[in-house]
Amino acid sequence: MGAYVAEVPVRWSDMDAYGHVNHARTVTLLEEARACLLFQEAGRRGLRGLADGMVVARVAIDYHSPVVYSAGPLQVTMSVRELRAASFIVDYTAHAGSEASVATAETLMVPYDVTEGRPRRLNDSERAFLQEWQVATTNTEPLRG
Repeated sequence: MGAYVAEVPVRWSDMDAYGHVNHARTVTLLEEARACLLFQEAGRRGLRGLADGMVVARVAIDYHSPVVYSAGPLQVTMSVRELRAASFIVDYTAHAGSEASVATAETLMVPYDVTEGRPRRLNDSERAFLQEWQVATTNTEPLRG
């Protein structure tokens, strides 16, 4: 299928004293976009497990230009890569207004069993859903720990 695009509103309260969206709020905006894919879209298709337990193991963001409230909503294009038995990476490209790209990012996601208090493996349905969002060209830099 390819990339998934979510539109996330930028709030006035997301801006800092310098007039642009600060790092912590950018992480939240990306989280809201990711929830559209992993919770809403997956739930629409009958997959509830991703919303029941998913943790971010690592996040990396590269900023290309400031995000400002006046640019309007953030359009976040997401794809999946490195789909493994118990983890996957979500790649993001965020656009605001007419900017080519304000940020690129990636998160290492791990399915989590809240009841057992430990990571779990993806089931076949979750894996098939995530495979739909794999694209040929994604971020090529690996996450560094």
